[in-house]
Amino acid sequence: MELACLDLEGVLIPEIWIAFAEKTGIPELRATTRDIPDYDVLMKQRLKLLDEHGYGLADIQAVIETLDPLPGAVEFVEWLRERFQLVILSDTFYEFARPLMKKLGDPTLFCHKLVTDDSGRVVDYTLRQKDPKRMSVKAFHSLNYYVIAAGDSYNDTTMLSEADAGILFHAPDNVIREFPQFPAVHTYDDLRQEFLKASQTVKA
Repeated sequence: MELACLDLEGVLIPEIWIAFAEKTGIPELRATTRDIPDYDVLMKQRLKLLDEHGYGLADIQAVIETLDPLPGAVEFVEWLRERFQLVILSDTFYEFARPLMKKLGDPTLFCHKLVTDDSGRVVDYTLRQKDPKRMSVKAFHSLNYYVIAAGDSYNDTTMLSEADAGILFHAPDNVIREFPQFPAVHTYDDLRQEFLKASQTVKA
C-alpha cells in the first residue's frame, strides 16, 4: 500500500504566521521554518512577539477564518486521495488548522497543540513528539507502507529523507540548493507527475 504524506502550510494552505504578520504589521512574525530551521527557536520568538504585542489565540484564529487553501490545492488533494492513502504531517497546531482542513475535505492531520491561559494568551506549545514528521514516516514504514512525501521547508527535509521518495514543492531557493537530492517542483501539475514517477503501483 502506498501512502502520500504532505506538509500543510506553503504546500496546501497559506503560511498562517505570514498572514497574521501582514494583518498585525509585525514583520518579525513573517519568519517560518524556511528561514529558521530550529523549530523551538522559531516558536519561542513567535510567542515572545505575541506576548509583547498583546495578541492571543482568538486574534490568530480570526485571521485564519479569512484564509482559503492555495489555488489548485483542493483539486490536488482530491486527486491524491483517489490514488493514495493521504496523511498531512504538519508543524501547525490543531487550534489553527481546523477551518482550513475543513475546506480541504478533512484529510487526516498529525500536528501539535498550543497551551493557552484563561485569558486566551498563548503561553506554550506541546509537540506531538520530537522530529514528528520523520518519526511518522518511520512508523508508517513499520506498517509496511511505501511512503511518498512532499514539503517546502527545512523542517520537512528529515521527512523527505525518511520517505521512500521525497519531493520539494514551492520550496525557496536556499532549501533547494541545500537539498539537491530531492526533485523540486512549483506547480501542482508537476507535483502530480512526481508522485506518479515515484509510485510503484499507481497509474495516471
